[in-house]
Amino acid sequence: MHGLVNRAIERFVRDTYGRDVWIGTIQRLNLGFTEFEAMMVYEARITEQVLTAVGARLARGRDDLLEDIGTYLVSHPATEALRRLLRFGGVDYVEFLHSLDDLPERARLAVADLGLPALELQDRGAGVYALHVGLPKGHDLRHGPVVVGLLRAMADDYGALALVEHQGDGADYEIIEVRLLDEGFAHGRAFALGLGESAA
Repeated sequence: MHGLVNRAIERFVRDTYGRDVWIGTIQRLNLGFTEFEAMMVYEARITEQVLTAVGARLARGRDDLLEDIGTYLVSHPATEALRRLLRFGGVDYVEFLHSLDDLPERARLAVADLGLPALELQDRGAGVYALHVGLPKGHDLRHGPVVVGLLRAMADDYGALALVEHQGDGADYEIIEVRLLDEGFAHGRAFALGLGESAA
């Protein structure tokens, strides 16, 4: 598992619940370290152990925990760089949704071995979309719940009112339904393309 994934879990716990919670949780696993290196690759079992330990410490189920991490990746000030990357996908939430198909490839341009799941958006009409999220191969860590949290947070970021639900698994992908109720429901968070440009 790429270190950026493990680092995201670590930063979520530290930024949301405090350093002591993270240190106390990770030390119980006897991994020989308490911090992940972003550019290293770790065995998938370590990520599984960490998620299980964090879930037990926070009394959160696996999917709920992963959704929280997805929300954190967009909404926390410490992850502003990722939020900006995603906002470049479109000027509104619909354009953002349609940009998701290209997201894994764009991520590989920045980090060649990151290994994001394949994403495929289907427009079902009337503001309803189905996003297929590729199931992982070789390990059990599912990405769907993280994507659910991320999509909900991005709807808030754009000021859109959307229902985002995990609909289960297909043959080799997870299915997430996005039901867009009101694209202009509220004012979105300020976003500028560059320094000195007006926010939108």
